Amino acid sequence: MRTMDFNFPQSAIFAGISVLLQTLLLCSTAASLEPYDLLYASGVEAFYRHDYENVVRYMEKALASYTELRQTKVQCRLGCNDQHPFDASFSDLAFFSAVLKRAACLNECMESKVGQQLSVHLVSGDVVQDFNRRVPYNYLQLAYYKLNQLDKASAAAHTFFLANPEHMEMWQNLEHYKLLEGVQESHFQDREARPHQQAFTSGVKHYDAGDYEKAISFFEEALLEYGKADVECRALCEGPQKFEEHEYLDYYPGLYKAISDHYTQILICEHECVRDLATRPGRLSPMENYLPLHYDYLQYAYFKVNEIEKALECAWTYLLFHEGDEFITDNIEFYKEALAENNRPQDIRPRQDAERYVRRHQQELKVLLVGSDNLDFVYSEPNYWSTTFGREDINRVPSGTAIGVRSSSPSEKRTLASETDAGLREGGPVPYDEVQIVLGSEALNGSQRVLLDGVLSEQECRDLKSAAQTITMAGDGYSGKMSPHTPNEKFEGATVLKALQYGYDGRIPLKSAQLFYEVSEKARRTIESYFMLNSTLYFSYTHLVCRTAIQGQQSHRNDLSHPIHADNCLLDTEAFECWKEPPAYTYRDYSAILYLNGDFDGGEFIFTEMDAKTVTASVKPNCGRMVGFSSGGENPHGVKAVTRGQRCAVAMWFTLDPLFRELERLQADEVMQSLDDEHRMDILNPRDEL
Repeated sequence: MRTMDFNFPQSAIFAGISVLLQTLLLCSTAASLEPYDLLYASGVEAFYRHDYENVVRYMEKALASYTELRQTKVQCRLGCNDQHPFDASFSDLAFFSAVLKRAACLNECMESKVGQQLSVHLVSGDVVQDFNRRVPYNYLQLAYYKLNQLDKASAAAHTFFLANPEHMEMWQNLEHYKLLEGVQESHFQDREARPHQQAFTSGVKHYDAGDYEKAISFFEEALLEYGKADVECRALCEGPQKFEEHEYLDYYPGLYKAISDHYTQILICEHECVRDLATRPGRLSPMENYLPLHYDYLQYAYFKVNEIEKALECAWTYLLFHEGDEFITDNIEFYKEALAENNRPQDIRPRQDAERYVRRHQQELKVLLVGSDNLDFVYSEPNYWSTTFGREDINRVPSGTAIGVRSSSPSEKRTLASETDAGLREGGPVPYDEVQIVLGSEALNGSQRVLLDGVLSEQECRDLKSAAQTITMAGDGYSGKMSPHTPNEKFEGATVLKALQYGYDGRIPLKSAQLFYEVSEKARRTIESYFMLNSTLYFSYTHLVCRTAIQGQQSHRNDLSHPIHADNCLLDTEAFECWKEPPAYTYRDYSAILYLNGDFDGGEFIFTEMDAKTVTASVKPNCGRMVGFSSGGENPHGVKAVTRGQRCAVAMWFTLDPLFRELERLQADEVMQSLDDEHRMDILNPRDEL
C-alpha cells in the first residue's frame, strides 16, 4: 500500500459539536480532566515520531477532552443561572448578590467536573483555532491509514475536509480512499455533524422525494435540535471577552462601563448565534433564511398530508420572520377557507416557542442599538432572515407563486433553478474574437459540453508552462509528489494566489502570474456566455496542474491518469445514478480544462456514459484548447494515462452560488487590485516630472 502525502494548514471556519444538554447535578467529589491542548501536543509529537498508535490515542483523547470541557461549561453556566436567578426587583444588592453567587457556583461546578486547577485548561488561541478548524482530524486520518483502519481514516478525512473544502491534498486523499478495497460510502461520516443541520438536510431530501410524512418528522426534529443548539451556543458566549479596541494599559473603566463593555460582547455573541447555527462547516456565510425555512417547508408538507390546522400554524409562524410575505399570506387565506366549515381558524396562531424566540431577538437588537448610540462601539444589524441574496431553488424555498386556483391548493414556490434544469441552454456568443467554437454538445455526444480553440496563444502557453515548472519546483505542496490518482505519474500544481505571490516576489515573471489570473477570468466569461447563464458564474477552485509520466513505469499500464467521475456528485455506476451529496463538491455547476501543451503521449480527456466505461467523446489536448461542461452526472469524465512527457493544464470549477466563491480567488483579486494601484501610482509619480 503506497504512502499518501499530507499537509496541515490553518484555514477553516468554526464548526462545533452539538451537545445534548442534561440536568446539572453538582458532584461532591473532585473530577480530573486532562487539558486538551497538552493531549493535542502529545499527539503531534507522536505524529512526527511516526508513532501512529499514540497519534490516535492522544488525538482521540484530545477531542474527547475538548468536547467534555465544552459540555461542562454549558452545563455549569446554565445550572448556575437557574440556581441563582436575578431578582425581579432589580435592586443593586439583589443583582450583585446573584452575580457573586453565580460566580461561586461556576467555580464549584467546574472544579467538580474538571479538577481544582482550572488554570491548566486555559488554552492558547492557536490551539483553539486548530480545534475549531478540525485540524486534529488531519493527523488522525493519516494515523488510521497507517494502521490500516480505513473506515476510521475515511471518516476522519471527511470530517476535516468538510470544514476545509479548499484543501486540495485532502480531496486527493478522499479520492484515494474511495478506490481502496473495503472502503464503503457509509464510512465517509462527519464526526462533528450538527444534529439540527443533519435533520434539516434529511427533511429536504424527503420533501423533494414527495415523502411528506418523513419530511415532517425530520423538520420537527430539526427544530427541536435547533433549540438545544441555540441554548448551548448562548451559554458558551458567557466566557472571557476581548476588548481589542482598547489599549489595556490605558483602559481603566468605571463599574458600569466595565460591566457594559463585557455584557455588550456577550450580547452580540448571543445575538449572532442565529448566524452560527445556520453556517455549515467550511462556509463563510450562513444558509439563507435558514430558521424560517423550517416553517415554510412544514406548512406545505402538513397540507400535503391533510393536517390543515398544523399547516396554518406553521404558515403563521413563518410570518413572524417575514411579515406580509405574499406567498405565505395567500396560503394562509387558503388554509383558513379550508378550515372554516369544521373549526375556528382564527384560534390558530403562531407557535409560542417561535414567538418567544423572535421577541427575544428583537429585544436584544433594541439593547444593542441603544448601546451603539450611547457608548463607544458600533453595531449594525445583519439581515438574518434574508431571502434576497444567493441562488434560490426548490430545495431551499418551497413556498411561492401560485400553481393553481387558490381554492384547489396552496402555493409552492418554483424558481429559476427548477426551470433551468428543464431547459438548459447553450450556443451563446463567445466574447473573444480569437476564441473559436470547435464542437458543441451534439458533436460531443452529450449535453452541456463545448470544445473551444484559441483561448491561449503559443507564447502564452509557453509562458504559463514555464511558470508552472518554477512554482511547483519551489514546492507549493505538490512538488515531487505522486499523482493522487495513479502512482505511475507525478502530480504538480499551483493556485492563482500562489502564482501572484511568486510573481510579486520576483521568483517568476510577474506578467506570467498575471496571465494565469487573466486567462482564467477569460475562461470564466467564455463559459458564462456560451452556456447563456442568467446569473453570475463564480470561481469555486482554480488549479494549474501538470502530470508527468514516470520513466520505467509505463509498460503495460491499464489505469487512468484521473479516474472517471462527475464534479458535483458521487457516480454510482451500478445504479446509473449520481448522488449529489458529500463528499462530492455539490455546489459546483460548471467545469473547464484549458490545455497548455500537446507534446506528450496519452492524456486524452474523455467523456463516458454513467457506466464509466463507454467513451462518448475524446479530446486531444493542445495549446489554447479548452473543454467546458456542466458539472453534474450528465458529464462523467476522466483522463487517460499520460505515458510519455508532461501534460499541463489550467483546471477550473465554477459555481452559481456566491457563498461558495473560492477564497484564494478573492485574495488574488485584492493582489491584482493592489498591483493596478501601484502601476497607476508609478505613472502618476510627481518625481517623473522632474
